[in-house]
Amino acid sequence: MRILIVEDDEKTASYLKRGLSEAGHVVDRARDGATGLAMALEDIYDVLVLDRMLPQMDGIELVKGIRAHGNQVPALMLSARASTQDRIEGLQAGCDDYIAKPYAFSEILARLDALARRVQPTRRQAVLKVGDLELDVLGRRAVRGARHIDLQYREFLLLELLMRHAGQIVTRSMLLETAWPYDFEPRGNVVDMHIHRLRGKVDEGFAAPLIHTVQGSGYVLSPQRP
Repeated sequence: MRILIVEDDEKTASYLKRGLSEAGHVVDRARDGATGLAMALEDIYDVLVLDRMLPQMDGIELVKGIRAHGNQVPALMLSARASTQDRIEGLQAGCDDYIAKPYAFSEILARLDALARRVQPTRRQAVLKVGDLELDVLGRRAVRGARHIDLQYREFLLLELLMRHAGQIVTRSMLLETAWPYDFEPRGNVVDMHIHRLRGKVDEGFAAPLIHTVQGSGYVLSPQRP
């Protein structure tokens, strides 16, 4: 999943980002509520993790702002305020779940997985098909013809983006933003290297390639050459 953390405390943010990244997720972070709102409204995240007490805009107002724009991305609020009334306020503001501090990281992972399973089928098409290639987004399985394709996490994200834009040019910038966090500083042709490996897994052994390079622009996934 691509996860946005909205947390002003450096120690807490680092702890969450490290743990979620090690669990295989792509993680971005905002340090205040206003920045968090702007990033959340880009509609590229599968789930949000936010603190309640934030500078510029607190977590309650942040979630209300997201929902006011019609964005239904699932939101998990973390807070030291643990009374029943505090939880009710968070849920009524639009949060999907609320965890009081201190918390176990394993519980955060479990709740995020549960949120993603619950909402993803309604947010985005769950099974993508292009030609004889099929991608099960929820089950994280890729099959071409009768052959299972074993994908690393970033390869899966790149293939999902290409399939959602089948027949359209997907730029290197779009691919980079999808599979790597905002603060990632690319070295060399990291996107091209990953696409090269992905192409080997998707196209090798098949008569008709699906992943095509568009010189100077990016890549296209299509049964026909662009």
